Amino acid sequence: MSARIKRIALVSAGTALALTSVWAAAQDAPESLLPPGFDRPKASPSPRPAASAPAGGGSVSVPVVQQVPGGGGGGGSAASTLPSGVKLPTLKELEAMSPDELDEALGLKPKFDMPSAARRSMKQIGVLAQDEGGFAAGSLAGQNAALVKAALDGNKGPLVSRWGHILLRRALASRLDAPEGMNPADFAAARAALLLRMGEGEAARALVQDIDAGNYTPALTQTAVDAFAFTADITGICPVVMVQGGARKDADWRVLRGVCAAFQGDGASGMAQLDRLQYEGAWPRIDILLAQKYAGAAGKSRRAVKIEWDGVKDLNPWRYALTIAVGLEPPANLMKAAPLRYTYAAATAPMLPLATRAAAADRAGAAGILSAAAMVDLYAQIYAQDDITGDWAANAATLRNAYVGETPDARLAALRQLWDGAGEGQARYSRQVLTAYAAARMPVSADFAGDAPDLVASMLAAGLDANALRWAAQADAGSLAWGQLVLAAPQRSSPVDGGALGAFYGNDDSADYRKSRFLLAGLMGLGRVDQNAASEFAAKLDLDLNRQSRWSTLIEQAADANNQTLVALLAGLGMQGTGWDKMTAMHLYHIVSALSRVGLTAEARMIAAEAVARG
Repeated sequence: MSARIKRIALVSAGTALALTSVWAAAQDAPESLLPPGFDRPKASPSPRPAASAPAGGGSVSVPVVQQVPGGGGGGGSAASTLPSGVKLPTLKELEAMSPDELDEALGLKPKFDMPSAARRSMKQIGVLAQDEGGFAAGSLAGQNAALVKAALDGNKGPLVSRWGHILLRRALASRLDAPEGMNPADFAAARAALLLRMGEGEAARALVQDIDAGNYTPALTQTAVDAFAFTADITGICPVVMVQGGARKDADWRVLRGVCAAFQGDGASGMAQLDRLQYEGAWPRIDILLAQKYAGAAGKSRRAVKIEWDGVKDLNPWRYALTIAVGLEPPANLMKAAPLRYTYAAATAPMLPLATRAAAADRAGAAGILSAAAMVDLYAQIYAQDDITGDWAANAATLRNAYVGETPDARLAALRQLWDGAGEGQARYSRQVLTAYAAARMPVSADFAGDAPDLVASMLAAGLDANALRWAAQADAGSLAWGQLVLAAPQRSSPVDGGALGAFYGNDDSADYRKSRFLLAGLMGLGRVDQNAASEFAAKLDLDLNRQSRWSTLIEQAADANNQTLVALLAGLGMQGTGWDKMTAMHLYHIVSALSRVGLTAEARMIAAEAVARG
């Protein structure tokens, strides 16, 4: 605090000196106070006219001292303005400022938070290079910027398909050049915003961190704030806050400035700012208390803050982020009523208890946010913790039995217990993602043919198509296992005939024969069905897969241009929804067909097989 007082005193003295002392520098040769390289060239001033001597041969002195701004003698109590237009704060205002605000007021805040040699290019923004599995960097550079923006902004986030989610995430995270006419920072902001709507907080945070804070636009700044809130990385936004400074005046930004001040070594000033915001009512009481508790962990200003949830009826991003960041959990009733994005955030939050993360994984796995390996790692940690008891400890032990049970019957029983114990829908499919590698270890036997559909679905959930195809001999034509495998196979020597389609239709108990519709759409998209049989089967289902829409025309044109990235973006646009009941066979056909045509055949096969498994 004494250092800060000294600093204010020095700045105050310097301000007063600038206002009251004689400025003796010559007007035609001012000395720059900036280091070399920071001067901006200006037009040379016109020569100063010589003073005319008065009549009578006398001489007068010509003043070379610049007039004091404002016309006063300089008491320092009122704000003044320099010729450059910079407004000098009053002494009272200076005393109330934090060091960060002081630097900003005096124009000392740097535009960038790193030296020029370390600044990054605004080309090819992303975290996944093409040789790492990303898409071609220039694939969108020549595309219509309005079309790309519409494909990004028009996607609400949740996708019906796990494999569609994985494909779209890969496209959004790729190192890409911005379309011509679109600001690269705004392009990154739109991609990161879509990742957040998909529940991919870590990927969104990595994307915004690939840009220097000095290059942020308002849109990217807001998306960065949202990304750091999603991942509960409160101090991660501080470099942006430091560089952007007073660019924003909203309550969220002001709270972040207070928190960041505390973690930058000025705890007293940071807590004072938060206290002022609490007095103003800038944030709800519960939120400002959480911010104070978080900021209080920095420096010497450790303050006991009691968090009470009485009267709190819902969650918001910062409320949830600050809660888990200080080592707490929101009440169960609030989490139960909260949007799905909070569940997705919990699945990957390292500060939460393992059991909480496992419960969230029952939704995140099916969505595509967690891989099979990541889910196994999570359950392995639970199994290794002796202090974790209850259902999740039992599930971890059951998963172990699915791998190392003494007999195949014992392993299959463990698999069934995990699948059926989750219930139906998204949770059950998440458990199939969890058990993918255990299912691949099951021996192929006619004794287990009745469980083949679930075993195949589990293996394909992790992309283990070669393991799944071992069960082809146990999958009768027209069965559910056969329907998945005929789509998942890398190749097929002969087209599917009408007899197999009819048998599948006869076994289909899904609503409105949805699985049969998806089977036909997938087969037609992959070119694996007899055309006459397909026409007859479509008529039986009252299905017109040749119907066109503005979206179908665009994705077909993108496929004609062999543009994988644009096809992936448009495929994601066509797979929006919270369940496969929101998907149409027409959309599935165009997606599978376009992906296959541009060389993304593996993704096309997995999406089609998933549709039959989950339809």
